[in-house]
Amino acid sequence: MKIPSIAQIREADTYTIQNEPISSIDLMERSASLCAKKIMHLFDNQTSVVMLCGMGNNGGDGLAMARILWQHDYTCEVYVVKHSQRFSEDCAINLERLKQSHAEHIHEINQEADIPCFHSDLIVDAILGSGLNKAVTNSLLCALFKQINQSAAFVFSVDIPSGFFAEKPMDPSACCVKADFVFSFQFPKLAFLFPENYVYVGEWEVGDIGLHPDMVHQIETPFYYVEEKDIQSMMKPRHKFSHKGHFGHALIIAGSKGMMGAAVLAAKACLRSGAGIVEMHIPEAGYQIMQTCVNEALCSCDEHKDIISHIKHDKLLKATAIAVGPGLGTHPDTAKALNHLIKNTHIPLVFDADAINCIAENKTWLEFIPPNSIFTPHPKEFERLVGKTRNSFDRLNLQREFSNKYQCIIVLKGAHSCVSMPDGKVFFNSSGNPGMASGGSGDVLTGIITGLLAQGYHPTEAAVMGVYLHGKAGDMALSTRSVSGLLASDIIEALSGIS
Repeated sequence: MKIPSIAQIREADTYTIQNEPISSIDLMERSASLCAKKIMHLFDNQTSVVMLCGMGNNGGDGLAMARILWQHDYTCEVYVVKHSQRFSEDCAINLERLKQSHAEHIHEINQEADIPCFHSDLIVDAILGSGLNKAVTNSLLCALFKQINQSAAFVFSVDIPSGFFAEKPMDPSACCVKADFVFSFQFPKLAFLFPENYVYVGEWEVGDIGLHPDMVHQIETPFYYVEEKDIQSMMKPRHKFSHKGHFGHALIIAGSKGMMGAAVLAAKACLRSGAGIVEMHIPEAGYQIMQTCVNEALCSCDEHKDIISHIKHDKLLKATAIAVGPGLGTHPDTAKALNHLIKNTHIPLVFDADAINCIAENKTWLEFIPPNSIFTPHPKEFERLVGKTRNSFDRLNLQREFSNKYQCIIVLKGAHSCVSMPDGKVFFNSSGNPGMASGGSGDVLTGIITGLLAQGYHPTEAAVMGVYLHGKAGDMALSTRSVSGLLASDIIEALSGIS
């Protein structure tokens, strides 16, 4: 799914009105109907509803929603917030329509003294829309937003929380509604995907309001939200005469004394992702652990007992995919071996954990990284590569610059893991859950991506697919586990259930 700019969404609205054709008031009715249906799905008609409507088109959506909810036996008290000099044309039309049937339930908020104490079950925020480009300073709105946020009611925002910026950072002290749920029209907003905005956008869902498909297809954007249908279109079928040689030879260079668990998890995940052969290059001290825990993997031991210190060139030649990093450690001899690997490998590499930390300490090595190599840092590891970042927008810009400069792929891990490509495109993930925020989960991701690379998927596909399948397996595992009790090994076991 594309993540367009607000300006592009406006253009799509206009194009739809002109070419469907449909009047703007009827398009508003379509949006409001979809939003009202979502409320009716979430709440029964015994729910007391307060509808807060501004004077623009977002307010028009809210007024139309109130009329639709009344038609389905919901009780709505509607408050029109007079924060501007005039109504938009469609908002004014919907206000008149509502007055014809439920005038006694329409109230005005003209000054702070008019703001009631909200005791309803549900507050619908339809005050300000996505066109906001500067912070709210209007004292009436700030007082109203404060009252909404202090209420015990569930807060449902129409398209976007009032006062929220879709395309730039929020000041933590800004006047903004804190929504429990946002129903976004047609597309997600970029800022919904950033962790610091969770306080404003608790949960969200996209509703297809039927913008013209030709215009949706024409929209060019670097930002995408990955859904299951996108992954299904990438997956390659296996024919009945397949053998292990068809699905590649993955080499994972991992482990050090006391950290062999990371290597085990990466190996198991690589196997579960479908690699034909998985070979582990590990310290001698980890040989028994690996052979006992992962029967299906081949093992080769390093010359050093406790760390990785040397990687034989013939092993690199056999591999169709190579990953390095899980449980690796940062011993100087390990760093030297990593440098040798980087300079003597011509296929894309997967860098995780301590491999990233070693590179962060030796940034000149980045010039030798094979094109389309994949880095899988968490935010702190990423900052070691690029320096401190101020916010998620800043981090996103630096991530795109890094991917372009070094022609590599960055998988920045987290909720909605962010995958940046050398050409500037960015893919945000839709799968996964908070239970996956535990030790070993990243090692599993490295194994999955490496397994996909080994099978012949392009690095861009392997990164996007790997992140999604990792999250999907985590979601499946959660069906039999608590969110606090989910383990990395549970994710691996769930991989086999993904078809």
